[in-house]
Amino acid sequence: MMGICDDNSAISSSNLRVLFRGLVLFIIGVLFSLVLNLLQVQRQVTQFPDVDGSFFSSAWWVPLACGTAAALTGLLYPYFDLQLGDKRLPKQEWSNVMRCIAVFVGINHATAKIDFSNNLQFSLTLTALSIGLWWLFDRSRSGFGLGIGIAVVATIVTQLLVYHGIYRYTAPDFLYIRSWMPCIFFSGGVTMGSIGRQLAIYDYKESCSSHLHRKQHLE
Repeated sequence: MMGICDDNSAISSSNLRVLFRGLVLFIIGVLFSLVLNLLQVQRQVTQFPDVDGSFFSSAWWVPLACGTAAALTGLLYPYFDLQLGDKRLPKQEWSNVMRCIAVFVGINHATAKIDFSNNLQFSLTLTALSIGLWWLFDRSRSGFGLGIGIAVVATIVTQLLVYHGIYRYTAPDFLYIRSWMPCIFFSGGVTMGSIGRQLAIYDYKESCSSHLHRKQHLE
């Protein structure tokens, strides 16, 4: 009976920690969307119809959508690490996470500030930078696969939103969007995955400690 109560308590505690991590990731995603969208709007890369004086000239749903996507991404990365037996989780450090964030913000800044005469050249440059970000701060096959998957799904969703007139890009060159958007989605996925992994370290250590405690109790 005592063992069942301990297991239920552990499950409840684990769920609360996951919810807390999701909330933190959601807030981070909202903040990222506000700051990075400001760069795009200032340079008139994106335009939102029927937006009158809203915060940072963005539609109300953009921060919520970005926050939700950030939470899901940040939770998926450590989950797949544990499922695949990846040992990188307890080796994460906040210094690497902050550098990853800085590079991601730099890539976004480049899309808003640098003018290339050739869109293809610009997209290839951002592709190289995005893969470089993954190589420097991730290097896992699961991280690369998740990044690609996130980029594909996010690109399709963005195409549909623009197609239905929710918002638009001023100079689309990849159907309805800019050709460098998949690179932003990929690097954003890697960045949120890095943050999610760092936040999951405590849970990882707690899980290992609980497992060891139960094993000793059974013995």
